[in-house]
Amino acid sequence: MMVKHKKLKRRRLLLKVLFMTLGGITMGVGLEFFLIPNSISDGGVVGISIMLSHLLGIPLGALLFTINLPFFYIGYKQIGKTFALSSLYSVAIFSITATLFHHYKEFTADPLLASVFGGILLGIGIGIVIREGGSTDGAEIMAILFSKKSAFSVGEFIMFINFFILGSAGFVFGWDKAMYSLITYFIAFKVIDIVIVGLDESKSAMIISDLPEEIGAAIRDRLGRGVTYLNGTGGYTHEQKKVIYCVVTRLEEAKLQSIVDDIDENAFLAIANVAEVRGGRFKKKDIH
Repeated sequence: MMVKHKKLKRRRLLLKVLFMTLGGITMGVGLEFFLIPNSISDGGVVGISIMLSHLLGIPLGALLFTINLPFFYIGYKQIGKTFALSSLYSVAIFSITATLFHHYKEFTADPLLASVFGGILLGIGIGIVIREGGSTDGAEIMAILFSKKSAFSVGEFIMFINFFILGSAGFVFGWDKAMYSLITYFIAFKVIDIVIVGLDESKSAMIISDLPEEIGAAIRDRLGRGVTYLNGTGGYTHEQKKVIYCVVTRLEEAKLQSIVDDIDENAFLAIANVAEVRGGRFKKKDIH
């Protein structure tokens, strides 16, 4: 049993390293084949490194690694060893890839295409690394730490930092390039979300109706999803009611709303995002 556990642990570690390697390479390709040749920047330490490399003539790969080092040391002290080592490895692969591909010809000279595809590749790479428990940007680490000691959220800190960095890109590369950089940033941001959460994003639904059994049966029959009945009490009427709880995918959300409306158009329906679903019987049943 112990041997099997060790094999499983080694396999997970190997997969983690492979995915982080893939993430770092994907980011490097997006940077060197699309963004750098078209003078398009990004947010965070990547954006700072791109501008400093352009102004000082220092190799981009070296700047990416060097500027991130102190942030990862802080991450090691404040967040943990595994996080810091994972982040350090990912950035090392990212930096090496950027150095190796620096003199290759760009895929396109069209700045709009470059900003779109560069943003997609950056987003995929960053998303993979975050899923594996690492980070590719020291600015994110500082945002996490500052948010614990202030009223601002992590997202607000990152937006403020990147607003300043992308604004600076206007002075370095010109304002048209800064606007393309903004497109890259927002595309990368959305793609990161997709990679982390997945296209098959889950939603939890709470349904309060006078016809709970009928709605529950329809969800099982028409969606193939299981439901759980919870006992609830009305805050004003103190009336006892059954509350239906179920988890569906993002693509099934519209179908769920249709089912509820067909049976009870006065039903109360609340839908929320679910970060992760594990265990239970979430796997879809066959619908005959």
